[in-house]
Amino acid sequence: MPTPIDEGGTMQSLFIQGGNPLRGRIRVSGSKYSALAALPATLLADSPTVLENVPDIADVRIYIDILNGIGAKAERLGPGVVRVDPRGVNRHEVPYELARSMRASYYLLPVLTVRAGEAEVSFPGGDDIGPRPIDLHLMGFRRLGMEVRVEHGAILTRSGPGGPRGASIYLDMISVGATINMMLAAVLATGVTTIIGCDRGPHIVNVADLLNSMGAQVQGAGTDTIRVFGLGPRGRLSGCHHSLIPDLSEAATFMAAAVATCGEVVVEGVVPRHVEAMTLKLREAGATVLENGDSVAVRGTGRLRAISKVKTGPYPTFFTDFQPPLTALLTTADGTSMVVETVWMGRLRYIAELQALGANVQVTNNTAVIQGVPALSGARVTAGDLRAGAALTIAGLMAEGRTEVRGIEHADRGYERFDEKLRGLGALVSREA
Repeated sequence: MPTPIDEGGTMQSLFIQGGNPLRGRIRVSGSKYSALAALPATLLADSPTVLENVPDIADVRIYIDILNGIGAKAERLGPGVVRVDPRGVNRHEVPYELARSMRASYYLLPVLTVRAGEAEVSFPGGDDIGPRPIDLHLMGFRRLGMEVRVEHGAILTRSGPGGPRGASIYLDMISVGATINMMLAAVLATGVTTIIGCDRGPHIVNVADLLNSMGAQVQGAGTDTIRVFGLGPRGRLSGCHHSLIPDLSEAATFMAAAVATCGEVVVEGVVPRHVEAMTLKLREAGATVLENGDSVAVRGTGRLRAISKVKTGPYPTFFTDFQPPLTALLTTADGTSMVVETVWMGRLRYIAELQALGANVQVTNNTAVIQGVPALSGARVTAGDLRAGAALTIAGLMAEGRTEVRGIEHADRGYERFDEKLRGLGALVSREA
């Protein structure tokens, strides 16, 4: 699969011939969010860990490069399997350019601080979807007794005497990243850490399960209060085998794509309750969604109905990653839909590109009002971030004629073999630099 930017720095385009219903079966890859937390978590152990169901996406490959760059030995043993041996870690500074390329690099702050006594990581990067402050993370680190400084565009953390110590931490904004960072920092702290206001998503539970398999004592993951019974500075975590959950964002994207093209697709290898919010909205729009074990069968027939209101929020409400694919689908629904984005204030920037395809969407602050049109028409559009790439691809599949989605390399950060999987469902798509 192509890297986000090839050696020549070339933007990549996905060319789509619209009008073909998607049909067939697709297997969902492992969770991006679980992988990007699990990989640094393996450094807390004193022996190798084998992770299974790891997606082969650009962000994971970058993280593997980061781990190898600081002395660990991270390698793929086969499809979906990554082994990390942490015993050779010899650096506490993360290479600047690699750290800047993704937001999840901040998980190395607590891990390296616990392991080496200090860490230096540049301010995290990632998609440009609005302000993404990390003040919650830094507050939590300080509550655990870590010294935190910000200098020259980097975050520097240092362990206090005796290492981190247990504390009560209140997160006044629900955050996946802050919840995970507090768990990572607390597992080898002295005493009990209580984290209040936690994210309840499947990624949190998956990472907590990994830590517990390594010998940690994390309780309450999946609720709004997590307690970590720290093992202390002399505590020991051991490597293990651990499987990542399926990627719910990928599953929801292909569910929306099937309905948007009046197709019929069976999405396999998914946990249906993880995508229940998307399931309910697709049914509200008139689609058929049937759950069967670890698969979801999705069918769209005829013109969809508008949805009066979609509002994003923390799990288990409507996940923000589900919003762009559903919004693309609603551009041709019969009636007026309203989409309210409450998580990332810049996530609606792709709406201007939908308008270039003929969508009738008006955006005010964080709210999009969509008046459904009979059809979209192919055009050249540009994806500015990962989920925008997915949304514009779905719109191109719906549109009459040919669509070029420039910047499709953004989608490679979160979707494994994106265009290959689409072609497997009958989509007429090709990629060019």
